[in-house]
Amino acid sequence: MSKPPAKPTAAPKPAARTPKAGAAVAVAAETSHAPAPVAGNRFTERFAPAVRPAAAQHNELMDVTKPAAKADPKIANAWKTKSGRELSEEELLAMPEGEYMNEKQLDFFRARLQAQKDDLLSNAGETTEHLREDTSIVPDPADRATIEEEHALELRTRDRERKLLKKIAQSLARLESGDYGYCDETGEPIGIARLLARPTATLSLEAQQRREMKQKMFGD
Repeated sequence: MSKPPAKPTAAPKPAARTPKAGAAVAVAAETSHAPAPVAGNRFTERFAPAVRPAAAQHNELMDVTKPAAKADPKIANAWKTKSGRELSEEELLAMPEGEYMNEKQLDFFRARLQAQKDDLLSNAGETTEHLREDTSIVPDPADRATIEEEHALELRTRDRERKLLKKIAQSLARLESGDYGYCDETGEPIGIARLLARPTATLSLEAQQRREMKQKMFGD
């Protein structure tokens, strides 16, 4: 009998190649720097800060450099229709820099200085009447001492007001001569805001600070 044909033997499977050390390092480096997938990562979805688009960050930076809002046109233009005495402090501050110490501003400060002068003169008259009271008729020595102390305090207050009256008179004279509102040392504008706080100011804020510093260093 003839033998059946032999079955063909299967070819041996090629052995799996192990990657070289250099290739393994490269693969590891790539995987270590690759961003982790966001989808399916509950931790990053809950706790990782949201990344804002570059456009949003740019818009926020631009908002910082936006100019300040303009003043109300009614306030800014009130000086055109009102007299100087009728202007409020807000309307005065809203006036253009080119109108510094114009006739309406001078009229505003003239009225303010005159009102302050009238108040001081009225207070001085009341003090004179009060000081005329005879303290000798008060029987209690403690009460008499208290009244005399009050009189001394009023006299010191009136002395300060007397000096202020002198400054007001000088400021009114500067208004008439055209020097009001300008620094005596530098000739620069004193500024509306400073004049509103101290209508008798004759120095700018910088010049006043320099003078006070010299006084502290070298004395009066």
